[in-house]
Formats: sequence, structure tokens, C-alpha cells
Amino acid sequence: MVQAPASHRWQQPLPTMYDLPSEDPEEPGLPDEFHTFQPTLLTETCRTPQIPLADCFTAQDLNLYYDPRHTLWHKRPDWFLVLGARRVERQEELRWSYVIWQEGVSPYLVVELLSPGTEAEDLGQTLRDIDKLPNKWQVYEQILRIPFYVVYDRKRNNLRVFRLEGHRYRELELSFDQVWLDKLGLGLGLWQGEYQGVEGKWLRWYDEQHVCIPTHAERFEQEKQRADMAQEQAETEKQRADALAQNQQESIRRLLALNLSVEQVAAALAIPVETVERLQ
Repeated sequence: MVQAPASHRWQQPLPTMYDLPSEDPEEPGLPDEFHTFQPTLLTETCRTPQIPLADCFTAQDLNLYYDPRHTLWHKRPDWFLVLGARRVERQEELRWSYVIWQEGVSPYLVVELLSPGTEAEDLGQTLRDIDKLPNKWQVYEQILRIPFYVVYDRKRNNLRVFRLEGHRYRELELSFDQVWLDKLGLGLGLWQGEYQGVEGKWLRWYDEQHVCIPTHAERFEQEKQRADMAQEQAETEKQRADALAQNQQESIRRLLALNLSVEQVAAALAIPVETVERLQ
């Protein structure tokens, strides 16, 4: 195998999956690392207080079939949320795809993570030729009429949110790269932090106090911290109780040494007679 000289080996950036041809020209390929991590984070933290979990279906990199007249036409959103879709309880029922004319309900929100070569289609900047399929923007806006369309460009740390108003998407003005969704009782925005050991800006759900909905790992850590605090508190209370009992015992012995009766000692220390008898 021919290798580049050491002095030139790292001068050029390595090609991405979007730069190299696929063995199937119709198949864009498997998701890159970010397209795996970010949708997983969205799914993991999408816990709305207003809608039962059983009524929320989330999916990532799942084919979305949208036209019963053209049963092979589909898009593959990076992540989407459906309200009111049937949730399955058995492994063999897990979806191979999401078929609109079978499910009977369209997504409520779709997230696309901009990739090299897909930005124009994701933002509706490509024109549809008469012999071409509709692009993502046209499918989400005009065919499925999805209420919210979210686009995140991680290279520019740029979040854009579009809301369906009438027959067209209108871009919302965001404050601090966040948007609140009343129907969900959740907000969606950019968060700087570490996820799966990777530091960066992530698209993430938050509650009405602007606190991020915790991941499984964060919830585990929070529970561990609460358990540790409870154990420390229990140990502190035990030490306090032991110290009190020891002080009471010393006081009882001193008073008894003055030839006071058990009843008199109890009255002097404002404790039950049984306690004096037990600690003397």
C-alpha cells in the first residue's frame, strides 16, 4: 500500500461520508457520529409533563412514507416526534418504517441536522423538477403539514425553527437559541455541555424553569447524589442522637449521685421516667 509522505499526510482533511460515492447511488449512507449522538439525546430527554409517554412516538433515521399513491416515496428525518401514534409493547411489533396512511397521524415536529450537500434541500432552497420527487421542505410543509420544523447547523451553531402558519412555514425569532412549545410543555434549545463524553453545543429539551431534562446518566447521578445525601443525613442524625443520649446519661448519673430519686431526675431533665431508668 502506498503511503503519503509523513510531511504531507495530515495536511489535507479526510473526506467525509458525504464526499465519497456510495455503492448504492440512491442511498446516502449510515449516519455519522453526530447524527447518531444528537437524535439519541433528543429521544432520551423528550419527556413532556403534559402528554402521557404512551401518546408520544419518537424516531431517528427512520423512513417516513408520505404518499399512498407513490408507496416508495419517502423521506428520512434525522429525528421526529409524533403525538398520538400507537406505541408498541412487543419487540416483533417495532416499526421498520413510519407509514402515514397506516398510522393516520403526521409528525408534530421534525428535526434536521444540516449535513454537507443536504443544506439546500433541508431549507427548501432547491426547485422541484417535474420528474423529481418533492424535497424535504415541500413534504414537511405542503404534504404532511408538520407544525414545527427545526433545523440545526452544528458547524455554525445555528438553530432555526419554522412554524406552520396557514400553508407556509414562517421562521420564528429565537431568544437565546431557544423555543417554547406550549402543547408539549417543553422548550427546545442549544445547550453547551458534555454528552456521551463529547463536549459541544447540543440541541436539548428543557422545562419551564429552563432546566434541561436529564439524560439517563444524569438521572442516575442525581439519584446517587440524593442517596448519598440521605445517607449522610441519616449518619448525622444518628451521631446527634448518640451524643444526646450520652449527655443525658451523664446528666442522669450526676443527679442520681446527689441522691435524687428517679422521678426527681426525670422532672429536672424534662424527660420520661422510663428514659431515666434506661440510661441510669
